[in-house]
Amino acid sequence: MNLFQPTYFSPISQYIAIVNSKKIQFEVEDNFQKQTYRNRCYIYTANGKHLLNVPIEQMKGVKQKTKDVKVDYKDNWNKLHLKTLTTTYSSSPFFEFYIDDLLPIFNKKHNFLLDLNLKCHSSIMDALQTNIAYSKTKEYNKEIKQNDFRKLAIAKGEPIYTFDRYIQVFEQNHGFIPNLSILDLLFMEGPNALNYLESQTLEF
Repeated sequence: MNLFQPTYFSPISQYIAIVNSKKIQFEVEDNFQKQTYRNRCYIYTANGKHLLNVPIEQMKGVKQKTKDVKVDYKDNWNKLHLKTLTTTYSSSPFFEFYIDDLLPIFNKKHNFLLDLNLKCHSSIMDALQTNIAYSKTKEYNKEIKQNDFRKLAIAKGEPIYTFDRYIQVFEQNHGFIPNLSILDLLFMEGPNALNYLESQTLEF
């Protein structure tokens, strides 16, 4: 059993670990932390690495469990994310192939961030055409017996990964950028994305 954080359109590193797992478990009983991939992902726009952030309802002075964090839709971030993805990837080889299946994520307002992230995960697994069973933690344990991949959710100061290059839509502008959102790989590599993920290794 490998332990992960549920994140928003997770970075490629997380899916490398996931597709090479037999069973996975998502941490939901920990306290929410800022500057993680729980509510953000990075894509490749014409200007380079670009942040897509999911606003959350802030509870000042109160620690919230990951499963209790609510999504804030007052600025229609979901429509902005969809527009940005469409502008960025409409010319990519497989955008049209996958976007219709992803639209429900942006068209439905999810009350809780956990529900949004698990829906993202399910949609990506469907796109990759692979099925790996997952469960959710029932209590928080700082020290665990299974393989702990929760650190892959940390966005600030993450390792510099040396994954194999694949063609990216704006690579001629800024060169190859590793470990973007899984969406970048999916829109560019399509059905080959799973083969790519299975062929990579993680080094910490």
